[in-house]
Amino acid sequence: MNNPNQSTETPAETVARLSLAEKAGLTTGAGWWHSTSLPDAGIPEFRLSDGPHGLRLQNDTRVDHLGINGSAPATCFPPAVTLACTWDADLAGRVGDALARECLAHGVHVLLGPGVNIKRSPLCGRNFEYFSEDPLLSGVLGAAWVNGLQARGVGASVKHFAANNQETGRMSVSADIDVRALREIYLPAFRRVVTEAAPWTVMCSYNRVNGVHASENPWLLTDLLRGEWGYDGVVVSDWGAVVDRARALAAGLDLEMPSSSGVGPARAVAAVESGELPEEAVDRSAARVVALARKAAAHARPDAAFDPAAHHDLAREVATRGAVLLKNDGLKNDGALLPLDPAAPQRIAVIGEFARTPRYQGEGSSRVTPTRLDSALDSVIEAAPAADITFAPGFPVDAPDADADALHEEAVRTAAGADVAVLFLGLPPSFESEGYDREHIELPAEQTRLLAAVTAVNPNTVVVLANGGVVRLAGWIDDVPAVLEGWLLGQAGGSATADLLFGRANPSGRLAETIPLRLADTPAYLAWPGENGHVTYSEGLFVGYRHYDARDMAVSFPFGHGLSYTTFDYADLRVTSDAGGLDVTVAVTNTGERTGHEVVQVYVAAPGRRARRPVRELKGFATVCLAPGETRSVTVRVARADLAHFDTAADTWLVEDADHRIDVGASSRDIRLSATVPVKGDAYAEQPDADSTVEVWLAHPVGGPAMEALLRRIQQSMGDAYPEEGSPRQRMVANMRLSQLAGLPIVPLGFDDVHELVETVRSAEGAGRQEGAGGQEDTGGEEGA
Repeated sequence: MNNPNQSTETPAETVARLSLAEKAGLTTGAGWWHSTSLPDAGIPEFRLSDGPHGLRLQNDTRVDHLGINGSAPATCFPPAVTLACTWDADLAGRVGDALARECLAHGVHVLLGPGVNIKRSPLCGRNFEYFSEDPLLSGVLGAAWVNGLQARGVGASVKHFAANNQETGRMSVSADIDVRALREIYLPAFRRVVTEAAPWTVMCSYNRVNGVHASENPWLLTDLLRGEWGYDGVVVSDWGAVVDRARALAAGLDLEMPSSSGVGPARAVAAVESGELPEEAVDRSAARVVALARKAAAHARPDAAFDPAAHHDLAREVATRGAVLLKNDGLKNDGALLPLDPAAPQRIAVIGEFARTPRYQGEGSSRVTPTRLDSALDSVIEAAPAADITFAPGFPVDAPDADADALHEEAVRTAAGADVAVLFLGLPPSFESEGYDREHIELPAEQTRLLAAVTAVNPNTVVVLANGGVVRLAGWIDDVPAVLEGWLLGQAGGSATADLLFGRANPSGRLAETIPLRLADTPAYLAWPGENGHVTYSEGLFVGYRHYDARDMAVSFPFGHGLSYTTFDYADLRVTSDAGGLDVTVAVTNTGERTGHEVVQVYVAAPGRRARRPVRELKGFATVCLAPGETRSVTVRVARADLAHFDTAADTWLVEDADHRIDVGASSRDIRLSATVPVKGDAYAEQPDADSTVEVWLAHPVGGPAMEALLRRIQQSMGDAYPEEGSPRQRMVANMRLSQLAGLPIVPLGFDDVHELVETVRSAEGAGRQEGAGGQEDTGGEEGA
């Protein structure tokens, strides 16, 4: 039984033959990156490694999860902040496939990613590792990434489960979130990845969720993840996230990482022996780890290899597709400064150290050692052989001893002598990283000072940004004709930038997060980063564009925005429905002169009668590539489940029985077409009792008619003293509790009447349950919604 691939035992049968100490040992890592193996029992080890935008493989002697020590060369793909702006699930899947090839070649079985936490605030220092402020976009791209990775036999570890939306206090802070916000904003991306991609592992976060550590949270790790979502894989801790091993095992955390030098297993054994922890909990987790170890061994390919050049080309494609052209005005090309003519004998000033020394990824555990690195300066020189190109660094990057004034003056002189200035600005590496949050969203002062000076001497200035989190544009963007938001473009970002500047590629990125006018406008501004170990998510559902739209606030650029070198027209909106959801179909035409990608975005405005809803929410999207003059019919599926809200009174997901408005457009604020469609809702009525209000009683299908009859009787008895229809007094009565109303001496209503009403409803609902007991499935829950 030394060959794990040939064992006929189930994991549970193998675990049953082990001692308690051996079983407990399996639930803790053997080192920093390896699981515990028991060769004599046919249980191999498996190896994990950091990601998610590239393999960060470290040797066994110099390991960390802070990006301090080096790692083996691997393709550094654009991080999630850039990949998300492609809005392309197929492209995300191809990145996952490429990452799997590199993992197999290096003997890695599980890659730690993707990160699908929501961008609650632009200050989060790790936002570059996360996709979006929107849960649907995050979930769709995350699931595609996982499916691409795992289809080739490498496991994913979707993270950080859950509500890890800041780095400040991330090891212990309690994210205090109301039920609807948790269910509708912070959990759906995880749910989609789990249900649509079945990741081999789910990584729990360091923080607490509503007071309970994620690693010890049975509702999160067992009731929700396994019970509601049906997950059957391994729950692994973030490195060092386990506080108490026995409580974590009881909650459903299977694998503690890294090794705890025997502390974790000893605690588990002692807890079982004292009766604190059922041995079955250890058995379950050990069996899951054994199943994962065997799956990893079965998919290992010692002879695997990958093509670094092909992966670099893919990184270039992602970078090209993910950069967002925010603005493109000017005096050339019919009012657009870009694209630049690569054949023109023009003078181009390339300014900014980031052009020569790329800022292409974030800091921390995701920091990759690239196989190669393209600079924008070299790529611009290669792309425009007829141009006279000069370079000036302009400002120091994390180099306080540099002569900033001299660099500034040289850059201004260089810009003044050019036809066009391309100014590379962005955030230094020290500004954003795992482990700490940003304090503001400003560009460094020396950069904005340089920007003002350059535009003063050369109005034909293009700004290319490099930043992992949103930066404030208000205050300077009006002085610049063209701005390309490059985010972090990975190792091929330099060549991708040149492709976009000179029109070898057409910009197609769309914002996956809103760019606000100022930090004070952002949803979490007054509740960031919390105090006394707690952070209150007081904005509730209204995160990102949901917040700005609900308040009708001006923004620099809305969610979904992005320009192109061509134009697109929308026509012929049609919406059809069936039991599973809606099909939204629209004809999209490329009305310009260049081939380009358009992202068709479908938003839904729900009625919000039972509960407050955002103005509109993204519920589907599709990316389409069209040649000049080409028209294509695009259909976006909106699942019925995505029309639901989590109803706290019913404690389940409900679709409202009402008309829903469908908005189709090119951003959350560029709505091209709208239609209204009736949606049949889920049958639900709040169970009224003596302490329910008159309004609740009137809304009940059985209690309503009975309540109306009772009110008519009261009206007849009270005569002119009865409140007039629509009067303030009548509204006051509607908000009174039935028992409260019965206690008023002026109202001819007794407690016997109240009791009779309650019994009428109970009897009717009991009869309904009897009639429905013949096998009709309840569709009021999450799946049925």
